[in-house]
Amino acid sequence: MKKLLPFLILALALASCEKNWLPKPPGYNRIDLPSHSYIPLENGYPYNLELSKYSLVEPDSFNLSEKTWINLNYKDFGAKVHLTYKKIGSEAEFRTLSNDAFKLTAKHQIKAYGIEEGVLITPNGYSAVVAELTGEVPTQFQFFVTDSTNHFLRGALYFNTAMKNDSLAPVIEYIKIDMTHLMNSVKFVDQ
Repeated sequence: MKKLLPFLILALALASCEKNWLPKPPGYNRIDLPSHSYIPLENGYPYNLELSKYSLVEPDSFNLSEKTWINLNYKDFGAKVHLTYKKIGSEAEFRTLSNDAFKLTAKHQIKAYGIEEGVLITPNGYSAVVAELTGEVPTQFQFFVTDSTNHFLRGALYFNTAMKNDSLAPVIEYIKIDMTHLMNSVKFVDQ
């Protein structure tokens, strides 16, 4: 029996080893999200609003001539919320701005699984249109807030990464709550 024991152990060791092994798929990083906390936007813009204290206000680098366009940079999450503001001069200009906002959202229909749009009235009495996009799209949440006569503020969420949106889902949901708070806190300032 003692002579058979080494052969038995060797046989078990060989039988337990497999030649065809697969590596484990890569895991996703754990994302710890802070509790929501808001601060007012500094003065100097034709709108007041409350933004996340975890975002940094930066001038929009796409169009430096537009001083009222800003980005809310969520550096820890690799995301930005682009805010563009336009003063409305006429009813035709309002129609152009709102149609452009709908067209910018519709451009994502190629990759979007779905686009849900909703219209709401903010606590300050402004009209807002919200578009929530699903699928592998570069922007998952867009909105505009307007008083329909003088002011038009549009926002869109973008990520600086090509990761799949399902792995970004917790961050997307977190920033959507911040954007909803931002929309509901907008107050336009006549200058």
